[in-house]
Amino acid sequence: MTAEANDEPDEEPADDPEGTAGGGTDPPLPEAVVEEAERLTRLARDAVDGAEATAYRDRRGTLLAAHDYSARLRSEDHGEVLVLHPTEWAEDGVVRVERVDDVARAVEVPLDGTGDPDEWDEVEAHNRALAEAVEADHGPVHGANAHAFADFMGNHYARPIERATERQVREFLEEYFPRNAWPSEDQRDSLDRSLDLLFERVDRSRPG
Repeated sequence: MTAEANDEPDEEPADDPEGTAGGGTDPPLPEAVVEEAERLTRLARDAVDGAEATAYRDRRGTLLAAHDYSARLRSEDHGEVLVLHPTEWAEDGVVRVERVDDVARAVEVPLDGTGDPDEWDEVEAHNRALAEAVEADHGPVHGANAHAFADFMGNHYARPIERATERQVREFLEEYFPRNAWPSEDQRDSLDRSLDLLFERVDRSRPG
């Protein structure tokens, strides 16, 4: 029984009846490495051409190779899951189940939200209301920026705006906004202030 160790989604999710994947006492990979691998994976998925996507995957591969880990994507009903696993589990790009000594050494990162449609709807409505409030009080430019951040947090992380991390805000500023929001010059000039206004709505300073 084998599973491909690459970015082609598996047809069937891997079995883990004990639910122990990624659940060891000590994290198998540093948190910063997992976060960067996730970021590069998302960039590869959003890339506009194949060469760009390959470059992001190559950077992820180099990052993980320093820890003797590899990456693959697994398809589930609610979307894709990034699976980081020891390189020794694979041969010729295929994970061999007989080599999986401890599933807790794997790290799994959902890439498409929580998998709970009801929860996603709640998060989307919450974030959209915050963006609409910014637009109502501060005009269409700040509103458009607030809506772009709401889109990012909902579609990429299924998280309320107030739970955004510094890394997620940085990803939005550096990667998502210039590539996906199609901002006007006024939007670009106003972006920092727009985010400050948005986080003021939840009584929180902008992370970072």
